[in-house]
Amino acid sequence: VKKEVQVEISHINKSFGGNMVVQDVSFTIETGEVFGLVGPNGAGKTTTIRMIMDIIRADSGEIRLFGQPIEEETKNRIGYLPEERGLYRKMRVSDSLVYLASLKNVDATVAKERAEELLRQVDMFPHKGKKISELSRGMGQIIQFLVTITHNPDLIILDEPFAGLDPVNRQLLKDIVLELKEQGKTVILSTHMMNEVEEMCDRILMIDKGRVVLYGNLAEIKWRYRNNSVFVKCDVVIGDLEGVSGRKDHGKYVELFLDGDTPPQK
Repeated sequence: VKKEVQVEISHINKSFGGNMVVQDVSFTIETGEVFGLVGPNGAGKTTTIRMIMDIIRADSGEIRLFGQPIEEETKNRIGYLPEERGLYRKMRVSDSLVYLASLKNVDATVAKERAEELLRQVDMFPHKGKKISELSRGMGQIIQFLVTITHNPDLIILDEPFAGLDPVNRQLLKDIVLELKEQGKTVILSTHMMNEVEEMCDRILMIDKGRVVLYGNLAEIKWRYRNNSVFVKCDVVIGDLEGVSGRKDHGKYVELFLDGDTPPQK
């Protein structure tokens, strides 16, 4: 069954001060998938997300959301967790969720019910009356995540959502993301951590220095490179290695082509 395309990016480019940060990037994201936007810090992931959100405009290329060009009304169907966190520190937890959902045109009564349901789900209902400033850093990040989904968006964009979280809260967030997928939501997960991608994503786009390095189904990509190559992130030049028959430079990543009897672990 062919799924509906929620996000369609066609040949977008963006430069700042003559420096090209996104170069000819194209991809699509379908309904109900967790899509990984992967690459090292500074690769162009956040810039790409900001263009999808219409926070900044692409110099050229086209972005379509839900089958149409970006409109203000479209943005109410999106939940966005930016890399730079920020909530009203003097506002109480439940009020933060309800108020920010109301900005997305959600009825206050509906927003309150949804907020209480989510707070119970993450075992934070007893803290609903606390001010944001009274929460631990980890709890604050969980609330920021709940703010992203309280208005029940169709498309959820998460920029480095697990950064700084302890293992318990990291797993809690992963479980919620996978539950959102089960509900038919579409999730963009931007991260530089490949283990998170492998655990959660259906398809990925890997970019480096603003260019596409890899794009496609994660299982197929892993199968394609299963025996004969590995990707290594490095900041230094790698010399000749035993068992390596060739290499291809992808910026901060180097693809090493292995001899037939060399295991990737080696």
